[in-house]
Order: sequence, then C-alpha cells, then structure tokens
Amino acid sequence: MNIQAIVEHALEEGYLTPAMEAEVGRICDSAAELSVEEYMALDRLMGALLAGEIVTVPRKQFINVMEELVITETINQITAISQGEGCANEVDTDMQLDVGDIAAYALNRLPPLYATTEEGASYQRQRAQKELQNLITQQVESAIAQNLDRPKFFPERLPIAKPTEAEVVTHISTLLESYAPQFEAQNHPVGATN
Repeated sequence: MNIQAIVEHALEEGYLTPAMEAEVGRICDSAAELSVEEYMALDRLMGALLAGEIVTVPRKQFINVMEELVITETINQITAISQGEGCANEVDTDMQLDVGDIAAYALNRLPPLYATTEEGASYQRQRAQKELQNLITQQVESAIAQNLDRPKFFPERLPIAKPTEAEVVTHISTLLESYAPQFEAQNHPVGATN
C-alpha cells in the first residue's frame, strides 16, 4: 500500500492504526526521495490529525492479566532477595535486577491471559491465582537466575516506550520536515491565498 492509499483509507475510516503508521514510516525510511503526491498526502494526514478528523487508534485496547501477575511476583521476589530472604543463590547486593528483563523472560514462558473488560480481567486473575500461581513463581525464579547469570554487555540498550498521540504527530511532522524541507515554501508561498 502506498502513502496516498493509507491516507485515503485513514480519512475514510477516521482513524490511523499502528500498522498504518508503521507502514508510512517504513515507506518514508526506505524511499530515496518521496514524490510531490506523497508529500501532499503526508501534509494532508498531518492536517487531519491536528484537526481531529483522524484519530490514532490506541495500541492497546485489551490487557494481558499475566503481565501484572508476573510483574507483581517479580517485585515480590526481588524485594525478598534484597532483604536476604529466601534466595537460593548468593546475590551480590550491588547487583541490579532489571524488573523488565525478568518479567519479559518469564512472560515468554507463560500462557497469556487477555481480557477486554474489567470482569474478564477479574476472572483471569482468579483463574491464574488458582491454577497458575506455582508456574508463575517458578518462571520468575528462573528468570531471576537467568538475569543474574547474564553477561554485562550492550550497556547502550534503550527500553521500549509507548508513543503518545502527540509523539505520533511529532513523528509525522519530523518525517515531513526531513523529507520535504522546502515543500511549504514551494507549494504555499508566503502571502499566497487559497
């Protein structure tokens, strides 16, 4: 799909999905130079986003209850380790345990528990506490052991952050500025009227 088609679809539907946003970014990043039509489509998209004609779709309209259960268990186990309670391994007190790394490792080894409503989330929590708590505890313990054994490399790693609607607009604006720095001056001379 090209940029113009994505923008037309977004205007028809009234929303810009994360997949559509990613595709626009991919096209802009891979193109040596964008056409005037592509610049105009991006300009139209930016205007529609700023005017509220198009809204960005939230990236997450559901939750994975397993995430909150694993993070809670991770924090509980890290707290116990830092207080010297119940740790099978000798832990260097200066060692920093990364909650995100530990939770991600454990989550990759546990079943997801998705819910779209509060009632569904409550059901999934109760189910997990009855049926999966031992497995959650074991996987978090394994993740902590793995985290402690990992070598110290890639100190430049950056955590993943969720973009806000303002950041999406800024990203598209930056794309427009970098790929079409003279677009406004060429197509909309100062003092010109439409």
